[in-house]
Amino acid sequence: MVWKHFFKKPAPGPASNLGWIAPLVVLASLTGSAHAQKTDKTADLGQQIGKASGLPIPRYVSLKFARVNLRQGPSRDHQTLWIYERKGLPVEVTAEAEIWYRIRDSSGTEGWVLHSQLSGQRTVLIAPWKKAEALNLYASASSDSAVTAKLQVNVIANVKSCDGKWCHIFGSGYTGYMQQQNLWGVYPNEQVN
Repeated sequence: MVWKHFFKKPAPGPASNLGWIAPLVVLASLTGSAHAQKTDKTADLGQQIGKASGLPIPRYVSLKFARVNLRQGPSRDHQTLWIYERKGLPVEVTAEAEIWYRIRDSSGTEGWVLHSQLSGQRTVLIAPWKKAEALNLYASASSDSAVTAKLQVNVIANVKSCDGKWCHIFGSGYTGYMQQQNLWGVYPNEQVN
């Protein structure tokens, strides 16, 4: 079985490379416990700690809603650069300014979102740097084990755990193991429990 997820393309016009402009709706508040947990990697590297959250920077989180505005700066007064339409999309928090977090997506696009638009639920994208390829999902953390599914690039999967080499991931209708090097949303050698 092959699983696919797609991005919505920007509307044509002068701002098409920036996405759509839409009003911001704040739907929920995010507490510190909902943010990504510290990992062995972040503790070992002595990374910065966010002043607003008290959590390591950088760190991976995911989008909490199906529509999230990416803004040019940390306020509603700043232009909307892009509207993400993929709930669960993994993003990397690179800075904090009170209730606004600067994030980066798998394509390198950066901007600011309200912290309430983010979730601590860890997700990954299947090899977004590869072109139209399906990758094997295995029954155990070994390429010698049975293939349980083939996942298209850019599929979003939930992370159950990672041991630094393999991640146990799952989604609607599939579960299994994939090599960590094929996933965007976890750091190399990062352990996730």
